[in-house]
Amino acid sequence: MTRGLAWALGLFGLVVVATWWRPPWPVEQAMHSSLTLVALVTLAWVHRRVGLSLRTWVWALVFLTLHTIAARWLYSYVPYDDWTAALLGFRLSDAFGWQRNHFDRLVHFSYGLCATMMLRTKPLRAMEVVLATSALYELFEWGVAAVLAPDMAEAYNGQQGDIWDPHKDMALAMLGALVAAAVSAVRGRRPTQPKVSSPPRRGTRPTVPSRTPPS
Repeated sequence: MTRGLAWALGLFGLVVVATWWRPPWPVEQAMHSSLTLVALVTLAWVHRRVGLSLRTWVWALVFLTLHTIAARWLYSYVPYDDWTAALLGFRLSDAFGWQRNHFDRLVHFSYGLCATMMLRTKPLRAMEVVLATSALYELFEWGVAAVLAPDMAEAYNGQQGDIWDPHKDMALAMLGALVAAAVSAVRGRRPTQPKVSSPPRRGTRPTVPSRTPPS
């Protein structure tokens, strides 16, 4: 493990510990956090098999950080209005006229963005992965709603009464993937600057390739 990866995992660990300080809904938070554990185990397995770059780990941990923060407040109760009121002097929901908590939209968008940045060398394949895994996750939430009690299912799924919540979540994940693919394409088209050799130091003679006289 490199020093950079150790720092990244250490910072993420601090976030996890902080979110578990006096949790208001420990059982429901544990349900959400189980997916974080699955993701970390999968990343560690892939890293052991093929190796992952530090940049790939960082993008994955950025998404998992947002998911971990959302899990503490069950997505539906993330107090971002209190945060913006304390820092900026206004409530975000009042400024945009929101009637629901939209932190889950941010997490789904960040999933598409971060996953595509992790696979930035293959943006089309990344968008396929994002759309497929988003659909599988929404099917998983449907299974949760069918198995668990209604209040427990709502605490986990966090639809907040929106019947189009799964469709919007998948659309935002795809939008995040498109944004990441566009950024990668723009960065890939930037011309590379040719390397300029430094001038010879004063008092030294430039090297001249030796010429072998013809025999």
